[in-house]
Amino acid sequence: MTDSPRDLENLIDLMAKLPGLGPRSARRAVLHLVKKRALLLTPLADAMQAVAVSARECLTCGNIGTSEQCQICASPKRSTGEICVVEDVADLWAMERGHAFKGRYHVLGGTLSALDSIGPEDIRIPRLLARVQSESITEVILALNATVDGQTTAHYIAEALEGHGVTVTSLAQGVPIGGELDYLDDGTISAALKARKQF
Repeated sequence: MTDSPRDLENLIDLMAKLPGLGPRSARRAVLHLVKKRALLLTPLADAMQAVAVSARECLTCGNIGTSEQCQICASPKRSTGEICVVEDVADLWAMERGHAFKGRYHVLGGTLSALDSIGPEDIRIPRLLARVQSESITEVILALNATVDGQTTAHYIAEALEGHGVTVTSLAQGVPIGGELDYLDDGTISAALKARKQF
């Protein structure tokens, strides 16, 4: 990279398009990278180039990996009877951080949205239905966000799977571990109250 202001501005503009970074944050990040050129900027550029060449979408589930099938789908240790349905790859990675789920995933790549004209064919719902039949799935876990579009998508999938001999479940919603009622929103408290269980 040359030191011309145009190159710096171009990098700042590109960084500002990243989630969580606005123009000011991007400017600070670029200045920090330039100051730490050998330690951060050059290795970061090399790593980004490597990812640009090697990263690809798993043909089975939609996860991001470096081969046509991700490590999760290729693992013989994963339970083949359960599929956890998530909206995007970030949700899959969040689920994996907990090390609680030992099955496989299906990344929809979005949610149904009438306002944005996104229908079932625009996301991976047909592929999910095909996987349920071809992979002898016994349970589909809907791990979609508790938004209007997320819940609409969950209901659509549940209805589409009726009569397929598969159990459809969803993640519990409510008070998080360590959560204090005073800090929770009304919707979370309401969901927790409806999902209460015997103590």
